[in-house]
Amino acid sequence: MLARPPERRGEAGEPCGCDRHPRLRIALWLLWLAVALGLALFAGHGLGQVPAPVTVDLTPKQLTPRVWYVQGDAGAVSLRNQGFMSNAGFVVADDAVVVFDALGTPALGEALLAQIRRITDKPVRRVVVSHYHADHFYGLQAFKAAGAEVIAHRAVRDYLATEAPALRLAERRQSLAPWVTGSMQIVPPDRYVDGDASFRLGGLDFRLVAAGPAHTPEDLMMLVEQEGVLFAGDLVFAGRLPFVGDADTRAWLAALERLAARSPRIVVTGHGPASTDARRDLALTRDYLLFLRSEMGRAVDEMLEFDEAYARTDWSRFAALPAFDAANRRNAYNVYLSMQRDALSGAANRR
Repeated sequence: MLARPPERRGEAGEPCGCDRHPRLRIALWLLWLAVALGLALFAGHGLGQVPAPVTVDLTPKQLTPRVWYVQGDAGAVSLRNQGFMSNAGFVVADDAVVVFDALGTPALGEALLAQIRRITDKPVRRVVVSHYHADHFYGLQAFKAAGAEVIAHRAVRDYLATEAPALRLAERRQSLAPWVTGSMQIVPPDRYVDGDASFRLGGLDFRLVAAGPAHTPEDLMMLVEQEGVLFAGDLVFAGRLPFVGDADTRAWLAALERLAARSPRIVVTGHGPASTDARRDLALTRDYLLFLRSEMGRAVDEMLEFDEAYARTDWSRFAALPAFDAANRRNAYNVYLSMQRDALSGAANRR
C-alpha cells in the first residue's frame, strides 16, 4: 500500500550517508557554521536566484521500447560534472511517465525533464526516489513543478527530522553554485511506502521493493515487470568505487544476493552503466564490501588504531577506480567504526 505521510513540523532535509553517524555531528555543525559565515560574507549571494542551466550531456540511453536512463559521470561530485554523477531513469507507459530518481541539482532535474519531453508529451505522474542522498533527489523541484507525485520509503521521514539535510543543502549551495542556489528547496515525499508495494499505471505494473537498511535505511528499488527492468539505486555501483557512508554493509551484502536471485533482465545501477548480467555486474560492489569488512574486521580483532589499519591495507585492487581518492578512506573508517561497535556489542552480550 502507498501511504500518505503524517503532518510534521520542520520537515525539510536530505541525507548524505556520512551525515547520519553520531560521531560526525560536531563536524557537521562546524561545517554549518563555516557555510553560514560564508553566506553572511557574500550577503546572501545566490538566495532566490534561478539555478543556471547545466551544460553536461544528459542524452538518454534506451534500454527497452519503454525504458530509458541517463548515466552520470563516474567520479565524485565536482564543478566539472556540475553535480551529474548519478543515474536516473524513466518509463513511458501508455498515458503517463514514471521517473526513478531525480538527479543531484534542480538544474539537472530540469534538464532531465526536458529530455523526457523530447521523447514523449505524456505527463510525468510519479517519481520514485531510491533514497534521499543529494545526488538522487535534489532535482525533485522540477518534477513537483510539473505536477508529479513523489514516492519514497517511510524511513526517509526519520532522516528529514534531523539537522543533517539542512547542513548538506547549505554545503551544496556553496560547492555547486550556480546550479544549486538559494532557491533550492528540499522536497519531501508525497507518499511513503512501508515495505514492498506496487501500482499499475498506463498498462504497466510497477513493483517497489524495500531493500533497506542496506546502502541507506530507506533503499527502494523499482521493478517494471513487463519490461524486466530493475532500477536498483545505489545498491549497485558499476565502474566506480561504491560510496558506503552510514551503510549497514552486512545487510547490503544480503540485499545484493536477494537482488541477484530475482534474475532481472536489466539492472539500472545507481552509478555506472546498466547491466544485462546482474550476478556478474554486482561483483564490484559485493567484492568491495567484503574486502572492507575483512580488512577492517581484522583490524578491530587485533585492536589496531584505524590509521594503522588503513596504512597496512593493500588497496591496489580498487585504487584505480574513479572516486577512490574521494571516498575510500571515509568508507573504510565508517566500516571500521561499525565493526568496532559490533565487536563491543558482542562482548557486552557475552557478559
